[in-house]
Amino acid sequence: MTVAGRAALVTGGSRGIGRATASLLARGGARVAVCARTLADAEAAAQALRDEGREAIAIPADVADPAQAEAAVRACTDTFGRLDILVNNAGIRQDRLVLRMRDEEWDRVLAVNLKGAFHCIRAALRGMVRQRSGRIINVTSVVAARGNAGQANYVSAKAGLIGLTKAVALEVASRNITVNAVAPGFIETAMTAGLGDEVQKGYLAQIPAGRFGRPEEVAWTIGFLASDAAGYITGQVLHVNGGMWM
Repeated sequence: MTVAGRAALVTGGSRGIGRATASLLARGGARVAVCARTLADAEAAAQALRDEGREAIAIPADVADPAQAEAAVRACTDTFGRLDILVNNAGIRQDRLVLRMRDEEWDRVLAVNLKGAFHCIRAALRGMVRQRSGRIINVTSVVAARGNAGQANYVSAKAGLIGLTKAVALEVASRNITVNAVAPGFIETAMTAGLGDEVQKGYLAQIPAGRFGRPEEVAWTIGFLASDAAGYITGQVLHVNGGMWM
């Protein structure tokens, strides 16, 4: 399942699942562009990879802004000469019951989690279509399939990401470009830590595996989809959730 010599861009790559994915791809021999909203966060993650002898650069970008998303893809291709793997992992939560949800909370979550992925895909496909190869992996969520109270904006964005995955997969399959999604369950990240102890206990009781997942376990799945071993898999959603009911 090698990715040696390939160029990868990982959004939301400075922490959690994104950082684990950037590390795994780099250890597999890929040249990695770590994208995060601030240069400090992106540079810290990229420097950690360089300290291990890996080739990595830092790219600051808010992917909700199409110009910044396009600039991130351009920075990757300018540095590495191409882009082979795009991992759309950037995401935020702004939880609130629908009755109390403000327009700006709805708009911001969809702008980052869904529209941001669209911006990056559109920019990345220009080069991938020309080179007739590429791997795009979108990070969605178990809640896209099961829903979650208080997260209508986040659930809608993640469900939309599945639809985007399937549509784009059909558009570019003939160009040897695969587009898939990975749907993590509850993973030990800063985002899930913010749910609070009681909420976490409630979700833990619903997981047959009896534990939360680790970022590395999601990264392994992303790494598989990025490799030649997954060349005949496209338009699919792989769930990494410990058997959680959907």
